[in-house]
Amino acid sequence: MARSPLMHLMIKAADKAARGLRRDFNEIEHLQVSRKGAKDFVTNADLTAEQVIKEELKAARPDFGFLMEESGASGPVEKRWIVDPLDGTTNFIHGIPHFAINIAIEVVGQIVACVTYDPIKEEMFTSEKGRGAFLNDRRIRVSERERLEECVIGFGKGLRDSRSMEHVMGRLGNVTQSVGATRRMGSAALDMAYVAAGRYEGFFEGGLKSWDLAAGTLLVKEAGGSVQTREPGKTVLETGEVIASNSRIHNTLCSLLRVKVNTSLN
Repeated sequence: MARSPLMHLMIKAADKAARGLRRDFNEIEHLQVSRKGAKDFVTNADLTAEQVIKEELKAARPDFGFLMEESGASGPVEKRWIVDPLDGTTNFIHGIPHFAINIAIEVVGQIVACVTYDPIKEEMFTSEKGRGAFLNDRRIRVSERERLEECVIGFGKGLRDSRSMEHVMGRLGNVTQSVGATRRMGSAALDMAYVAAGRYEGFFEGGLKSWDLAAGTLLVKEAGGSVQTREPGKTVLETGEVIASNSRIHNTLCSLLRVKVNTSLN
């Protein structure tokens, strides 16, 4: 499989950061963990991985800007890296081997290439706009299942709702009762990658950030799937809410979530 120089660079940066994450994960009891908000944590491993990735990418492409989970935005926005050095921090600090590194390239508001790397399973999901999606060196496609009772749907906190939690849980209940199984795994990056690889038929979550979603959005689209947000005229990266699917069940999944289907599928 032919890869562009930028793809090689992203893979190299992810692999370099992964070495430190694997080392720290194996010594999880010694990690210094600090509180960062009511339900959010940051670890030394997270910060170190971000620095490793930033140094690697900046050295090769000094003209690119950055949007990173820990250090925020810097440099030009027309062409920039969007990076989450450790998606699934809670899993990581509890010794659960399910987390990922996310790196994407945004050019004038469009995601054009990405890497989602699971360093424990050594699964490298990659995609470039118009060139398909891959797991390591194998082309991947979304699943072809369309019978809901055969489908597995991943979810996170659920779509944001200005009404009561009862409505949010009602939507989740609609999905749970209608499909074969649901999974909450704690890493939106891997949830999106699993839709792209045909492991899940769909995924939904709200309250996310651009670094959580940028790579997965491209992966799912390039694997033949559908991605949308709830609000008409806005993109997934703008709202932080995502509904992703294998396309075959997209209309039904949106209906269960009480979301109008977006035919433009941003």
